[in-house]
Amino acid sequence: MKIYVGNMAYSTTEDGLREKFGEFGEVEEVAIITDRDTGRPRGFGFVTMPNDEEANAAIEALNGQDLDGRALKVNEARPRRDAGGGPRRQRW
Repeated sequence: MKIYVGNMAYSTTEDGLREKFGEFGEVEEVAIITDRDTGRPRGFGFVTMPNDEEANAAIEALNGQDLDGRALKVNEARPRRDAGGGPRRQRW
């Protein structure tokens, strides 16, 4: 299950997330999303846990809990919505 983790401190690391979620089971992947231009963290990321039961336990326990001075927002990741707009139009 892919888990959304929001409201993260900019100082939070992938290792820190892996350790925190690892308390509830196996962590397959951790990704902190960074700004494309600056490379700085954007304050959210994703954790993938292969066992849904362990993932749900982590969501339940960690939502609202403090990590690096911020109360995390943790829930099951939803599929990304298409921003729409279709192909770019050439301006004349």
